[in-house]
Amino acid sequence: MRQSRKSVLWALGALLLGLNVQAEPLTLVFAGDIMLDDGPGRLIASGGDPLEPFAAILKAADYRIGNLECPIAESGQPLDNKIFSFRARPESVAVLTGRFDAMALANNHSGDYGQQAFTETIAHLDRAGIAHFGGGRNLAEAHQPLWIAKNGLKIAVLGYNEFKPRAFEAGADWPGIAWSEDDQVIADIRAAQAAGADLIIPFMHWGWEKESLPGERQKKLARKMIDAGAALVVGGHPHVTQGAETYQGKPIIYSLGNFVFDGFDDPAARRGWLLRLRLDKSGVLFWDTLAAQMDDAGTPYPVAGAFTPCGRGGESALSECLNP
Repeated sequence: MRQSRKSVLWALGALLLGLNVQAEPLTLVFAGDIMLDDGPGRLIASGGDPLEPFAAILKAADYRIGNLECPIAESGQPLDNKIFSFRARPESVAVLTGRFDAMALANNHSGDYGQQAFTETIAHLDRAGIAHFGGGRNLAEAHQPLWIAKNGLKIAVLGYNEFKPRAFEAGADWPGIAWSEDDQVIADIRAAQAAGADLIIPFMHWGWEKESLPGERQKKLARKMIDAGAALVVGGHPHVTQGAETYQGKPIIYSLGNFVFDGFDDPAARRGWLLRLRLDKSGVLFWDTLAAQMDDAGTPYPVAGAFTPCGRGGESALSECLNP
């Protein structure tokens, strides 16, 4: 009887230990636009690594997500009607491997070299073991969430673009990106809830380029997504940061700006944010942003002594945190 009671206590202790392990908060990182053509591409071709300055910070996170602002391919031709078209070489995948767990494809450059290059990009990411979302081989796949199952959490990350050209949108039987339509976005959030997501995070490609403040469209949609069940909202595309706020105690980071990108003379476009989140089943416990300063080649460097937005989940006010 004594041995049986001891066994029960051991089993109970193991169960409680398991629950404690599962309850460990998850550290999730979001990076803004990562463009591996031009300056960053030349650096990679010469044996350099544009992500090396942030390697230790990225490694410390449990899961890392970035926006891939270019196809990675050898196939395709640039579109005639675009001012800027990007395409990175396949070897550029090596700098992402081990640094990022997933890449968002929902942006206005994923389709720069056509559908064949887009599907080649997916194939390169698949071979490297890097997940992708916000785009796919058809419309249904493009709207599938990125599922993150770690530390007892089940997180759904959804990706959408709403900046032209809409021709990049996926169709029933052709590849492309997920387009941001309010009703569809809300339906996707509710579908993720029904599928058992503990937390849902929309990652939006939106807003006007080089505008330092979000527009009314962004503000209204962000609130609508949180009302529908999103735990927070993250955005990018304008090539500059756009500030942050809270709504119902949940953070909205309107634009992370650039992360790896060259070709900008505007100082605001050469400094982006890396977003760090501490999450558990209740939502966001704490979040902060780390300043990333890009050099002429588009390589980002951490900026010590900068003050950038941060906050705690459930709080209505933002703070400014000192970057280490």
